[in-house]
Amino acid sequence: MRVFVTGGIGFVGSHLVDRLVATGHDVTVYDSYTNPHVRKAIDRRNWVNQPHVVIGNLLNSLTLKEALRESNPDIVYHLAARADVRATPSAAFDNNVRGTFELLEAMRETGVRRIAFASSGSVYGETTIIPTPENAPFPLQTSLYSASKVAGEALIQAYCSSYGFQGYIFRFVSLLGERYTHGHVLDFYRKLQRDPRQLEVLGDGQQQKSYLYVHDAIDAMFLATANTAYPVYIYNLGTDEYCKVNDSIRWIAEALGIPRPIC
Repeated sequence: MRVFVTGGIGFVGSHLVDRLVATGHDVTVYDSYTNPHVRKAIDRRNWVNQPHVVIGNLLNSLTLKEALRESNPDIVYHLAARADVRATPSAAFDNNVRGTFELLEAMRETGVRRIAFASSGSVYGETTIIPTPENAPFPLQTSLYSASKVAGEALIQAYCSSYGFQGYIFRFVSLLGERYTHGHVLDFYRKLQRDPRQLEVLGDGQQQKSYLYVHDAIDAMFLATANTAYPVYIYNLGTDEYCKVNDSIRWIAEALGIPRPIC
């Protein structure tokens, strides 16, 4: 199968591409290739010589259309997104919302009709329905990131209805795994390495977090995209388990072999 992956050099994307290449798929990666940590890791593995890599921005419609025409994919996995939205809201809008629109338009013009989209469980906000089903109502959006994901979902659903696309929308919980590059778990780990006696924590530490191993998420994505009966599929990808922030602090301290820090 021919597969096109946006954001294929990022955390989830690089694992997805690894799996696709290992199972014999013809993979094209479309990425701006800007993350220096990921770039160094990929270069050390000589990974870019395996799939076909196109360095480009989603907002560059000419490059994007050319890459889609040349690769002629059976499906697009759209994982490219900007997470640091608070400091640069306009850049986040361009990448997450306008970038999704440009991708859908490029797909429409080049005849590609299947898209799998990395959304987020954050679209539910502080929901009162636990566990939260896929048809739970959305609250007022208080996060720019989740608002951009809601917009991306809506665009994909509209293209499925208007232009005969088939869409798969995955609302992830927090993902962990090899090459994980950001988030409070890594922040705690780095801070405790610098000062094992004290750790600054936002809130009371009782906040509940659910995590999913990145390869379990990819397994679920592969399973879901085998379905073709409906124009749009929406899946929450997570587990019934959760931990409190204080639990993660204790586990990290134990792994580092240090006493529980003062928080």
